[in-house]
Formats: sequence, structure tokens, C-alpha cells
Amino acid sequence: METQGHREMEGGPSKSHSHAGLLKVSRELLVTHIHNIQCLVDNLLKNDYFSTEDAEIVCACPTQPDKVRKILDLVQSKGEEVSEFFLYVLQQLADAYVDLRPWLLEIGFSPSQLIQSKTIVNTDPVSRYTQKLRHQLGCDSKFMLCYAQREELLLEETYTDTIMELVSFSNEILGSLSSLASLLDPSSDVLNEHGETVFVFGDAGVGKSMLLQRLRSLWASGRLGAEIKFFFHFRCRIFSCFKESDTLSLQDLLFKHFCYPEQDPDEVFAFLLRFPQAALFTFDGLDELHSDFDLSRVPDTCCPWEPAHPLVLLANLLSGRLLPGARKLLTARTGVEVPRQLLCKKVLLRGFSPSHLRAYARRMFPERAAQVHVLQQLEANPNLCSLCAVPLFCWIIFRCFQHFHSAFEGSPQRPACTVTLTDVFLLVTEVHLNRTQPCSLVQRNTRSTAETFLAGLHTLCSLGRVARSGMEQSLFVFCPDDLEASGLREADLALGFLRTLPVLGPCEGQQSYEFFHITLQAFFTAFFLVVDDKVGTQELLRFFREWTPPGEAAAASCLPALFPFGGRRGGRPAGSDPFKNKDHFQFTNLFLCGLLSKARQELLWHLVPAAALRRKRRALWAHLCASMRGYLKSLPRLRSGGFNQVQAMPTFLWMLRCIYETQSQKVARLAARGVCADYLKLTFCNACSADCSALSFVLHHLHKRLALDLDNNNLNDYGVRELQPCLSRLVVLRLSVNQITDSGVQVLCEELTKYKILTYLGLYSNQITDVGARYVAQILEECKGLAHLKLGKNKITSEGGKCLALAVKNSTWISDIGMWGNQIGDEGAKAFAEALRNHPSLTWLSLAFNGISTEGGKSLAQALRHNTSLVTVWLTQNELNDEVAESFAEMLRVNQALKHLWLIQNQITAKGAAQLAEALQENTGITEICLHGNLIKPEEAKAFEEEKRLICF
Repeated sequence: METQGHREMEGGPSKSHSHAGLLKVSRELLVTHIHNIQCLVDNLLKNDYFSTEDAEIVCACPTQPDKVRKILDLVQSKGEEVSEFFLYVLQQLADAYVDLRPWLLEIGFSPSQLIQSKTIVNTDPVSRYTQKLRHQLGCDSKFMLCYAQREELLLEETYTDTIMELVSFSNEILGSLSSLASLLDPSSDVLNEHGETVFVFGDAGVGKSMLLQRLRSLWASGRLGAEIKFFFHFRCRIFSCFKESDTLSLQDLLFKHFCYPEQDPDEVFAFLLRFPQAALFTFDGLDELHSDFDLSRVPDTCCPWEPAHPLVLLANLLSGRLLPGARKLLTARTGVEVPRQLLCKKVLLRGFSPSHLRAYARRMFPERAAQVHVLQQLEANPNLCSLCAVPLFCWIIFRCFQHFHSAFEGSPQRPACTVTLTDVFLLVTEVHLNRTQPCSLVQRNTRSTAETFLAGLHTLCSLGRVARSGMEQSLFVFCPDDLEASGLREADLALGFLRTLPVLGPCEGQQSYEFFHITLQAFFTAFFLVVDDKVGTQELLRFFREWTPPGEAAAASCLPALFPFGGRRGGRPAGSDPFKNKDHFQFTNLFLCGLLSKARQELLWHLVPAAALRRKRRALWAHLCASMRGYLKSLPRLRSGGFNQVQAMPTFLWMLRCIYETQSQKVARLAARGVCADYLKLTFCNACSADCSALSFVLHHLHKRLALDLDNNNLNDYGVRELQPCLSRLVVLRLSVNQITDSGVQVLCEELTKYKILTYLGLYSNQITDVGARYVAQILEECKGLAHLKLGKNKITSEGGKCLALAVKNSTWISDIGMWGNQIGDEGAKAFAEALRNHPSLTWLSLAFNGISTEGGKSLAQALRHNTSLVTVWLTQNELNDEVAESFAEMLRVNQALKHLWLIQNQITAKGAAQLAEALQENTGITEICLHGNLIKPEEAKAFEEEKRLICF
């Protein structure tokens, strides 16, 4: 009878069969493929379709097929509804009855509303195990232990994606991966169709472990894809904990060393073996596998029940010999190589892009104001911003900012202490040292900073020797012999300060190493110079001579007492410069100043004898102050506009940065005494807005007024705010070409109108709009000594032009206005015309390239008939025509004070030029009318050759 039913099913189900009839005709199929009896009994009991006696009858049957037959008999005998519910259970618990999926699809089973309202309980061992895995991984991945191992953070509130790039076997970039789903997708971006492992690599701190934790969190919450039913996560370091004689079966490795099934482990393992594609394995940190184990030489094993060493199981899982088809993801640091035949994808993790950094800032600083402030500070300091590409460093820097923000929240005054680069690197060092600390479930790391540094002093000194030796010999790549000579131990490499190069270096086939970041080498060099007792004051200061840039060597040569190191080791002659970029020397000096600052005194007392510390600090302070004084005295002077002007070089900025890093007001006061000039020109010095902090730190101690030229740098609004402490000293302030917006101009307005001593304000080529123009107008009206105002090439329209024109009209002291390259148009030009009429002091005006046409041009010409102060007017690159030229000709018959009229690149023809030439016959005061680039042909210009003041070509 069962055979007959099975044959009927092979031809497809009969449409006339009821649900009970389907069970009858498919009886043999169901008996063969139903293995989970308990799940059916539990659901029939739960919904009162079975009594306790029915369940006992089923359980009393001797074999599993007999139990299935008895269930079918009982279900069919209870009628159509129970039979339909029986089919519904088979459909809903797909994992428990996986072999019946094709049959259920074939019969097109669709339950009624009544049956769909019934409760289904899943007691299937596989499903229960999946639920247990989700719960365990969900708990494990909910919180992330911060890098300092002192607190836990919610992953969902902290995690931010990083840059993932697919690379070839030779590490050539093939493209970006946009999501974690594409990382695991076996159908795309595959390098080797026979490999089964996705290899994710990157430098220490770029987020490899966090990526795996994010994967676990997504899977635990059901957001990674329903096709993955098992997720097994291992840290590679645990495989080093097994003895050489230890052996395990794959089932024991998964169940006894990861998560044990609550029921029927053999059934769960059988399901896993049957459907390995439903499993995802992640192995974190292959570089942490402390073993001579060679993945390419392990014995092959494909039997999941045969015991083997856990490392053998790891290798065969990665190769696909065990559980072929299972997805595997392996991480390691840059420099670790995995055999190509094991890999299906190779992915480079690069850390944060600018957009990722902004997203991370939003997570770390939910308050908009704090978020904007932090991003502005990062933009202000390229050195910090470049470090933030590494999530580890970014977290550390943001924690510094969080401390800074909370410590001074609500304070109306600017804090006396700020976060310096040395603060950040000290925290970086502390975090890395704490990585060696065991992580307890009941107690977090409670070591103080001093205890951490004291415990790691041997490691830090060894790293310092490597760094200093490299700095002295111009080396940035090190061989194993270099590390061994410094006393560096193998365990010290695991801290992450040094990384292996992805390719062999210049060490005759040996593995080579470099510091994780060039600034780290500089930091450890400075640290060694401070903490080593054998380093004297001359050695302490030697890198101040090394970093003097080319072009400034002549100035430095005048200061033998200040820069006493005339040559370098190895016989290299003084003044030779093998580096195009000397930032490594500059940063060494910067960190030296930070480490010897008063704020670091308490920490260093635990590491360095107090007498040695005081001796080094005094030597450094004296050197900085003498260097500042001697450097500025050595620069050539230029008497200009009543000022004693010097063109300072980038060296001056680095001196200021070093002084700022000390955070010592005493040092800043002494350095300020060395500023002997009253006009500091710092144009084209590549100054960033963080340099304004250093500049103000020193200049606000001056007792004299000063002119400061910072044109053509990268200051932005944050830099303007950092200049506030010294704005009370400035009579000249030039900030052209510096990405300043209305926000920065508002700060200038608030500060400059307090002191009212400004005579020159240069804001050419920034990003100032009409809003900022109103602030500038207020400065002009209130600062009664402001004679020169440069606002060209901004984003000022007619509205801003009207405000500025009104301020000019009310100002009887302004003499020079530059508005080239805005868009004030005819309306703005009319407003300026009204301001020019009878103005007593304005001598120079540029409204070039402002979209001024006929009406605006005529208004200006008419106003000039009543002006006797203007000497020069530029109206280049507008839309002035012959009608305007005629108005200017009429003006010239009246105005004898104007000397220079530039009408270059307009729309004036020979007719307009003729009218201007005719007017010149009655004007003896004007020197030139420039008409280059107008609509005048060369042959037409010949008619005006006699009038030398009319320049057509």
C-alpha cells in the first residue's frame, strides 16, 4: 500500500486528495524522510490535537519508522483539520524536515487561516542550536571592550564601517567593497573559484576584530542573511594553547570549545556535515598564532570524526577539506601571507575615509555643537586628522577630545590646558601596553598610567633605541638584527608599534619592519632621549639642528651657539640634506617639548630621576627661547609702511609649535621677548589652523602692537578663533586665501571691535557671503583707524555690497577698498556710487569682475563727478559698454583728481574709446585709461595713437 502511494506521488499529487488523503498516498515518502518525531508530538500536544495517551502510544513504538507510522495513523484518524496542521508543521519547521521541502513545494500546500493561527513550537535540535548560537553571539558582541580595557561600549552606538578594498594576489587594488554582505558573497569578486576562505588583512588598529564583531552582531539579530544557520567564531591565538600531543575531532572543537547543543549533538553535527554551506567560520588574528605551524605543510584530513591536532583542523577547515562549502573568513595584519590556493577573496582593510570619520564623529559626539567642534579641530590639525584614518588612533584622539569637552563644559573661559599631540601619543602608548594585560570577566584593567609605563619601560626603551638609531642614520626600515641589538623581544612586536612590511625589505631576504606611523618613530626617539640617563643635554637637542630646512641653513649658520651640531654621524658634511621632507626631525623635537612639559612631570618622575629631568627641561627651555630670539634677529629686515618687517619661514612655525607643546606660559613669555620685529610675514608657510593656537600662545604675551600677515595658508574658521588671544595686539591682519567663511568673520568682528586699533584687514579670496559682509561692514564702521580693506574674490552679492557701501559712506577714514571678483552687480554698484559721492578719504577702489553693466557703470561715473579723493578706480572684467564710456567721458571733463581708470576687458568699442579720447583733451590730471581686451580692433586703435594716456593694447 505504501509503495503504491509512493508511485502515485512520483507522478505528482492528485488534486482531488484531501489533506488526510495526501498523508495516505505519501505515506512511504513521509516514513522515509521524517526523522524528528519529538517536534511533531510537541506541536500536536501544544494545540490539543494529541492527548497525553496519544504521545505515550507513539513513544512506545520500538523504531523510528514505527513511530512515524503511528503518528500518521493517529493524525489521519482525527480528521482533516489535524492532517492539515500536520502538514503545516512540516512546512514551518523547514530545518527539521529539510528533505520534505521539494515535496511540500510540489503539492503546493497552502494552510487555511484557522491553521495559520495555531502556535508552532520549534523543538528541533538544529533550530534550538541556531537559537542558542544567536543568543550567545548576541551577548558576546553587544558590547565592545574599549582599547584601554577599562570600560565597555555598545557596539551599535560605536561601530562605523571602514574602507574595504578587494585586492589581487599581488595586492593590486581591484575595487571597493561596499558592504559586509558583498564581503561574504561567494558569487562575486572571486579570485580563486577553488578557494573557500575570505582573507581580510590590514595594519594594527584598522578595525579587523571590530568588523568580525559586527558580523556576529548582525547574524545574531538576523540581519546577515537567513541562509547562514551556524556561526562559529575563533581567535587564532587559542590554537596556540593546545599541547603538541592534543587531538580533537571537529565535533569536539565546535561543540566543546565553542557552543554545546542542548540536545542531540550528533543530529546537529550530521545536519552541519550535510549542509556545510549553512555555516560561517571566522578566525581572527592569524598573526597571533604563536607557532612555527606552516599552513602549507599540515597533513590533510577530510574525515570530520577523526581526531587531529586543532591546528590541523584549522588548516583543513581553511582549505575546504573539512566541511567543503562552508564560508570562512580569516583576518591577519599586513605582512602575513596565506597560501593562494586557500583563498577565494583577498580584502585590504584601510580604516576610515573622510566620510567614515564624519560618521564616527556623529556616533562619538551626539551633540551637534561638540561634533562640529571636534571635526573643526581635526581639520585644523592635519597631523591629528591623518592619524584618524586608523580607527584605533581615532578612538584615542576622540577620547582626548571627550575628556577636554567634559572637563571644560560650561566654562566661559578658554581652558588653560588643551589636548596636545603628545597627549594623544602617550595615550596611544598606554593603550598598546595594556593590550598585554589579561582581560577578566569580573575586573577591568585598573593600572594607573604611571604603573603601565613603568611596567612597560623595558619595551619602551628598546623601541626608543630602534627609533633613535634609525633617526640618526636616516633609517625607517629595520632588520631583525636591528631589533635584536636594541633588546626588543618577540613578545614586544605583538603590541603593534612595529609592523612587518608587506614585501621583503632591503635586508638580504629577511623580514623587515617599520614603525606603524612615522610620527611613532619620532615619539619613541623623543621618549628615549628623555628617559635614558646616558643622554646628555647636547644629545637631547641634536635634532633641532637636523631639521633646519634648505634655504634657512644660512640663517642657522649664524647661530653656532644655538645649533651646536655642525655635522652628522657617519661623516656626512654639515648642511647636506638627504631628505626632501624633514617632518620626522620636527616631530621628534615637538614630542621632546611635550614630554618635558610640566604637565608630564608627574608621569616622568616614575621613569626618570628628578635631577636629570630638571636638567633636561632647563636645557630645552633655554634653547627654545634663545633660538626664537636668534632666529628672528638673523632674518633680513625690510622697512615698509612704517613697520620693521621680517619674512619668517616655516622654521618659525615649528619653533612656535614646540613652544606650544610645552604648554608653559613662562616659556611663551620668554619667547615673546625674542619677537623683535613689529611686522611678521608668514605667507605661503603651509600653516594650518592649529598653528594659530601656537602663534597666539606666544604673541598674546607681546606688549607692543604688531602687524601679522598670514596670507595664502590653510587657517579656516577654526584658525581665526584660535587667533583670538592675540587680536588685541594686531594693527594689521592679513588672512587672504585661507578658506575663511562667515563664521570666522563673525569672530573677527566680535574681537576687533573691542580694541578698535586695526588699520588693515585682508580677507581676499575666502568664502565670505553677504552674511559675512555685514560683519565686515560693522568692523569698518567701528574701527575708526581702518584704512585698508581687501574683500576681493569672495561670494558677496548686491545685498552684501549695499551693506559695505553704506559702511564706506559713513567711514571718513577708509582709503583703500578692494572688491574684485564678487557679484555685487548694478544694485551694489549704485550703492557704492552713493558712497563715493563727496567721500573725503577714499583713494583706491576696485570693483573689477563684479557683474556691473550699464546702469551700475553710469551711476559710478556720475558719482565720480563729485569725488576729489579717488586716485585709482578699477572696473576691469565687467559688462560696461559705449554708453558707460560716454558717462565716464563726461566725468573726466569735471574730475581732475583721478589718476588711473581701468576699464580692461569690458564691451567698449572704438566709439566709446573716441569719446574718452575726446574728454582727455580737457583733462590734464589723469595718467592712464586702460582699455585692454575691449571690442576695439587693432586698425581702429591706430586713431588713438597720439593720445598716450589712452591704452588700447
